[in-house]
Amino acid sequence: MAELPVTDRTLDLSRSNGRFTISTLISTEDSNRGPYAQGDTAVYDTSQGNHLTHNNTFYLRTFGYNTVDVVPTYENYANTKISGECKKPRPTLADLHSFLKQETFHRHSPGYEPHRSDSFNEGGNDDAAIDGDKKPEGEPVRFGWVKGVMIRCMLNIWGVILYLRLPWITAQAGIALTWVIILMSVTVTTITGLSISAISTNGKVKSGGTYFLISRSLGPELGGSIGLIFAFANAVAVAMHTVGFAETVRDLLLEYDSTIVDPTNDIRIVGIITVTVLLGVSLAGMEWEAKAQVLFFIVIMISFVNYLVGTVIPASQEKQAKGFFSYRGDIFAQNFVPNWRGPDGSFFGLFSIFFPSATGILAGANISGDLKDPAVAIPKGTLMAIFWTTISYLVLSATIGSCVVRDASGNVNDTLTVDSMGCEGIACGLGWNFTECAQSQSCRYGLINHYQAMSMVSGFAPLITAGIFGATLSSALACLVSAPKVFQCLCKDQLYPAIGFFGKGYGKNNEPIRGYVLTYFIAVGFILIAELNAIAPIISNFFLCSYALINFSCFHASITNSPGWRPSFRYYSKWAALFGAVISVVIMFLLTWWAALIAIGIVVFLLGYVLYKKPVVNWGSSVQAGSYNMALNYSVGLNEVDDHIKNYRPQCLVLTGPPNFRPALVDFVGTFTKNVSLMICGNVLVGPCKQVLPELRLASKGHVKWLTKRKIKSFYTEVLAEDLRAGVQILMQASGLGRMKPNILVLGYKKNWQSAHPQTVEEYIGILHDAFDFKFGVCMMRMKEGLNVSRLMQAHINPVFEPTEDPEKNVDPDALVAEQQASTLFQIVQDKKTIDIYWLFDDGGLTLLIPYLLSRKKRWGKCKIRVFVGGQINRMDEERKAIISLLSKFRLGFHEVHILPDINQKPRPEHVKRFEDLIAPFRLNDGFKDEAAVNEMRHGCPWKISDEEEAKNKAKSLRQVRMNEILLDFSRDAAIVFITLPIGRKGRCPSSLYMAWLETLSQDLRPPVVLVRGNQENVLTFYCQ
Repeated sequence: MAELPVTDRTLDLSRSNGRFTISTLISTEDSNRGPYAQGDTAVYDTSQGNHLTHNNTFYLRTFGYNTVDVVPTYENYANTKISGECKKPRPTLADLHSFLKQETFHRHSPGYEPHRSDSFNEGGNDDAAIDGDKKPEGEPVRFGWVKGVMIRCMLNIWGVILYLRLPWITAQAGIALTWVIILMSVTVTTITGLSISAISTNGKVKSGGTYFLISRSLGPELGGSIGLIFAFANAVAVAMHTVGFAETVRDLLLEYDSTIVDPTNDIRIVGIITVTVLLGVSLAGMEWEAKAQVLFFIVIMISFVNYLVGTVIPASQEKQAKGFFSYRGDIFAQNFVPNWRGPDGSFFGLFSIFFPSATGILAGANISGDLKDPAVAIPKGTLMAIFWTTISYLVLSATIGSCVVRDASGNVNDTLTVDSMGCEGIACGLGWNFTECAQSQSCRYGLINHYQAMSMVSGFAPLITAGIFGATLSSALACLVSAPKVFQCLCKDQLYPAIGFFGKGYGKNNEPIRGYVLTYFIAVGFILIAELNAIAPIISNFFLCSYALINFSCFHASITNSPGWRPSFRYYSKWAALFGAVISVVIMFLLTWWAALIAIGIVVFLLGYVLYKKPVVNWGSSVQAGSYNMALNYSVGLNEVDDHIKNYRPQCLVLTGPPNFRPALVDFVGTFTKNVSLMICGNVLVGPCKQVLPELRLASKGHVKWLTKRKIKSFYTEVLAEDLRAGVQILMQASGLGRMKPNILVLGYKKNWQSAHPQTVEEYIGILHDAFDFKFGVCMMRMKEGLNVSRLMQAHINPVFEPTEDPEKNVDPDALVAEQQASTLFQIVQDKKTIDIYWLFDDGGLTLLIPYLLSRKKRWGKCKIRVFVGGQINRMDEERKAIISLLSKFRLGFHEVHILPDINQKPRPEHVKRFEDLIAPFRLNDGFKDEAAVNEMRHGCPWKISDEEEAKNKAKSLRQVRMNEILLDFSRDAAIVFITLPIGRKGRCPSSLYMAWLETLSQDLRPPVVLVRGNQENVLTFYCQ
């Protein structure tokens, strides 16, 4: 730990009278030994938070010396701070490791956080501070696992299907297959419940429910799409449950012959009135909604007891006429097997109708923002709700299937008489003859015909009606609350356009009132359909999509082995989650294949939109972890693959400095490496670490964002070095990973070499020599207007290239991205111009490969490629045919070849004179003295050109002059020119002479000139193995 000065180590025992007592681990026997001896306890007063300074005795008593370091505290890991507390951040590494400034010291002064002990209690809620048992005014309502999750989920699962359709499903499918349907649904929901439990306990869960869980696990792409359709599915579910309620009211009206208009329109009228009342309850706030749910729960429990009591009461004659005969084994046996009837009379037809009744397991998770501790409440409440509702479904189907026959007339006069002939059915043995209506399928009662069979069986029918009201209204109310809560979180994340309006919250609970109104209108639209069996399959596919993605989220997070995946809920299996995801998709297609295709199509469309928009969010999703795993595995796998010429790729280390300073160089390399090979933008920061490090930290992210905004697929790396050459050496040796390492050094031409300090020129040429020593190819680009646009941009100037007066000047990373993007030649579509390649020396083929890759891009596709090679005038045709044959074997598609027979002719005198004037300032003029004398004269000036060096390189110098004449003759109007880079022998060609060659070779040319030299190893082959 970083110690404070000895003078500050003062132990003030007068403060040791507070309410916190810190027990030490030092025994009383050793408490007086050594300079850091401690007593049994160190008592510290935390009642006055503002007096905590570095004189504080807490750290002195804890560690034996005062320190800037702080003990672990909850607040340093939380995104929010406790109300009324000034958050004291942990000291930075610079505070501990480097010189501690006085203002920094006071900012990070150590202090014991009074709320630290409270932060580790159950719930760990950092959203608000609760002092004692007093509830602060305006605090939002929070629910526990029973009231907030279990009861809510049970009410939502016990929806309209329980009372109105489960008896009918039992009559159609039989008790056995009904149990199979129930257990299949429960298997999917249980696996999903386990997955929800794992995801919800892997970190703090906020509002947004299912959308929040999926989006923070799988990322915004899948999370956004499923959040939108899940909110819509909940809005439609409001209509489904409301229609179930309206059907019950309609049946009551029919029973008393009091229809409003007609049976169908009565459902619409009652449904719209009901959903309007539910909207009013929702707008009243979560507290009133929760009270209403508890009331509904009590009503449903009373109705269950009433039903079970009714099954054991002996049946009256009126009930017998409707098919109820109490528990009988023969009735159970008959109803144990299926009896399919009607258009929905199939296993998966009934499954599609029943399955929505199991979808209520997400009701608790959907209000995650209103729970006291979602990590505890969601797993516990959801799984308990699944368990108890499953028991209730199984018991209900078994009991009603043992008491009620499938067909009954309801006519008390249909008793079996002595002269009755041809009586069929199990009722015949019980004294009733329902044969006539059963054969004509005109029976109004019985398990398969009468939706209100539970009311008929129960001890007191109005209580079942009340239970139906409670189940349907509670489910509708839960969905009416869930849909806006999920949609509000989606709106706040701004993944889709034109929905931000609905994200605004009101009141202490941040209620999405606008979302409530939107859900209301969607529900009204589907209520107008007024057909329960038509609505149920529509939402089944949406909920199954949600279940599939929740399960896949759990599987994907587990399979990526991310250290951040640490759910406290351990009772899940990644393979069970995968099975749940697959079976959910399979069930989608088994239910309604066309609806499944529509649901998946909507998800894919929404997914594609978010992928295209690329929202600026970073939630640490498992997709990111999976991408890392995949990249890591493939990168390591490349080590097992030997290099082959066919798989050669030009992997470029580009010396851009700050990439926004040299956009043309970035665009050039980015054009031919995009989706093909590796590109790394390198930046060398020269100067003392103390001056350069702040710049390094601030600007690095900005440069990466600049490259991303420019759509350049490149890495960015920067190093600190004493000089530019040493930094480039570090980059060439350390950049890359495994086989993905640069093999080409790309740099810009040093345009100011004549006016710059000669030592910088020596350093520049030394970089080229280092590249060849490291077996790198070299690619140098020169543009007439230059490459560095930093002065035009009025940007911060990097000290590597042009040192600033204030090295500590801050760089704003956001400004790098916000600045106007400079347009370059390589962003413009090239018309029918030419790409000229001067393949003067065989460098392994790199001079041909780079132009070929460039020509494959759309912007350069219309350009004609011309290849120029040197040759003898008396063998022009033979040499041209040989080059064409070689190029055809390379399959590059280059067909226009020109032989330059006059390449070795003497250049014009005026051009020779210009070259001599160019090197004159750098001549040593030693008069051909011996080597020792020359070295003495050149001491400290290695760039000087001796007379002997000038004479030995005369022919090579004249060749550069002649090549420039040829370039001006043939390539003045080309789109871009590639030339094989001449090499100056190390130790024999001074840097100034070599720069004069490059200057002479490429001067006065309007198009960009790219000087390329491979590492003399093949990069092209015409063999297939």
